Amino acid sequence: MAANDVLTRAQIDTELAALPDWTFGLGALRTALKCPTSAAALDLFAAIGELAQKANHHPDVDWRYDHLFVTLSSHDAGSKVTARDTALAGAISAAAAGTGAVVRPELLRTVEIAIDTDDPGAIAGTWRDALGYKVAADGALVDPFGRGPSIWFQETATPNVNRFHLDVTVPYSRSAGILAALEATGASLADFAAPRFVVATDVQGNRLCICTEEGRDA
Repeated sequence: MAANDVLTRAQIDTELAALPDWTFGLGALRTALKCPTSAAALDLFAAIGELAQKANHHPDVDWRYDHLFVTLSSHDAGSKVTARDTALAGAISAAAAGTGAVVRPELLRTVEIAIDTDDPGAIAGTWRDALGYKVAADGALVDPFGRGPSIWFQETATPNVNRFHLDVTVPYSRSAGILAALEATGASLADFAAPRFVVATDVQGNRLCICTEEGRDA
């Protein structure tokens, strides 16, 4: 397929109904798989590599002992989810089932760093060059190899005194439990933009946002 096979958000949701191992977040399909052993994880890693080669479509795979974290999007389609991604996701799930791997959706948390600023252009170059990042289409700074958290600039005429905050994207199905846990620590929650994001402020005034895929397009 060509780079014009991008799926709409509605199409992604339809595909995910048949892909229970996967969730959509930050423009990609994601899963976390726990294998019976580290060796089994490596075998599954190799199997994913073979599937990717046959499909000529390559996911990002992070191996951590007996866990694999897999991310699928199509770089030639502007890092959007395409039909190639959903097809490969199904093949990966079938391979994972054959190794006895289990899905760990509670581990799916993707971190971005947000910086309040009234002039993004004045500071973006500093962060880009220090980190060796590239500029994404939306102006965010991203690690070319997907290892470090993305950085985006929240433009505002009145930057917060604490200019940094983290955006933590989690599956919507897990968000209620996470927010309850934060509230139990004493954090205050501002849910004016829920379920897209909820702003949490700890007892010392530091902010973070718990974000979900709900309310976002593809």
